[in-house]
Amino acid sequence: MNNESRAVLALLGPATSTEWLQHAGSAGGKGAESEAADLLQALRSGFERGGDVDAFQAAPWAPVREALEAFSRSRVAQGHSAADTSAFVLALKRPLFTGLQGQLVSDPKSGMAAVWLITKLVDHMAQWTVSSYQRTREEVIKRQQEELLELSTPVIKLWEGVLAVPMIGTLDSARTQLVMEALLQRIVDTGSQLAIIDITGVPTVDTLVAQHLLKTVSAIRLMGAECIISGIRPQIAQTIVHLGIDLHGIASKSNLADALALALQQTGYRISRVAE
Repeated sequence: MNNESRAVLALLGPATSTEWLQHAGSAGGKGAESEAADLLQALRSGFERGGDVDAFQAAPWAPVREALEAFSRSRVAQGHSAADTSAFVLALKRPLFTGLQGQLVSDPKSGMAAVWLITKLVDHMAQWTVSSYQRTREEVIKRQQEELLELSTPVIKLWEGVLAVPMIGTLDSARTQLVMEALLQRIVDTGSQLAIIDITGVPTVDTLVAQHLLKTVSAIRLMGAECIISGIRPQIAQTIVHLGIDLHGIASKSNLADALALALQQTGYRISRVAE
């Protein structure tokens, strides 16, 4: 370990942690005190293991990277921005620079070397923090999108042997695959003979959307069931005809009520009004 590393290592104590938190202010957030202590402990471990600040991704700095990743996940969960998260890490420079003031006076050359070491190390930490924050945010967004897809494509049992999938929003390849998997599994689980795909909430139908619908219908038929498409509005009917899309052999209705009535008829049920 060189003299600069020893000088910085000597500063990684409780006093630095306290000044760090004071300078960081609101950028710290909930749990900042324990997280600052964990980061300083990880830094001490990195220096004691002979870590080179120019090789921040090497093994000696692994505890620091892990602590920064945990800190970033915590800040994402608390709703902090990437800027605040990075600012907290960068705030570590001030107490470390303050601690080096005496050495800068007595030994300017070693003191400046230690300042440069701190600058590189904390900058690496801030960059790693931002990258970790972005990865965590992307994971959260992806998970939320998947959950929204599941919520927006429920498979509902309308009647014995009759399932329905109300589609809302844009129908793309990923969503079609999700709908198909969920619907086919429910057909197996319930032994249903009919499935109604309601597209009332689908804003537009183009060639791609129609192809997705046809694939879903084909998969349903391969499972031994039949399909009815409901929600065919006049504008959608005109679009389908204009595009030359062939829905021959697929029953369609303008609304879900008519589709359910047809489904009950095809499954042998008869509905009649009870006389008062």
